[in-house]
Amino acid sequence: MIIESPPKLYSREEYLELEETAEYKNEYHNGQIIPMTGGTTEHNRLALNFCNQFLVKFEEHNYPIFIGDVKVHIPAHNIDTYPDVMILKDEPIYDQDKHTVILNPTVIVEVLSQSTQNYDKGEKFEYYRSLSSFQEYVLIDQYKYQVEQYIKQGEGEWLFKEYKGQDCILNIVSFSWQIALSKLYKNVKIV
Repeated sequence: MIIESPPKLYSREEYLELEETAEYKNEYHNGQIIPMTGGTTEHNRLALNFCNQFLVKFEEHNYPIFIGDVKVHIPAHNIDTYPDVMILKDEPIYDQDKHTVILNPTVIVEVLSQSTQNYDKGEKFEYYRSLSSFQEYVLIDQYKYQVEQYIKQGEGEWLFKEYKGQDCILNIVSFSWQIALSKLYKNVKIV
């Protein structure tokens, strides 16, 4: 008989310390450290295209935008995760004065992959919704011209919008900003 030992649980402080020197990014889920999967070049281009277009539009404004390497802490669920893109309306509120962990994202963007899309659309979205600053969630499909968007309408109420085809225009309500899917998917190979 083989008896499996329970997984080692880490304090959040241990996780943050380990993450400072880790070769690969890991999420923290209430004591468990979960390795993240690697992204594709198409995944990376989509996140960069989104950020580049946003920065061009708002170069005169100081809306903080972060890509890939900055964590968001979700206190209600004791989770730390790395959104693909986060945009803030205000200056960042850092957790424990660590400039690697944000507490106040307004818009979160995730580029979907086959291995993460169920998590991104399900549990992860549930976790994000517990953040009071969080107003808009954008899910970009890396395999076809398709974007799903959730816009907070009120407590517990989210409006769903879907954009299909390169001629569609995605409207980021929180910043009164639009981006054509043709620009979002520029130089992305759709298979």
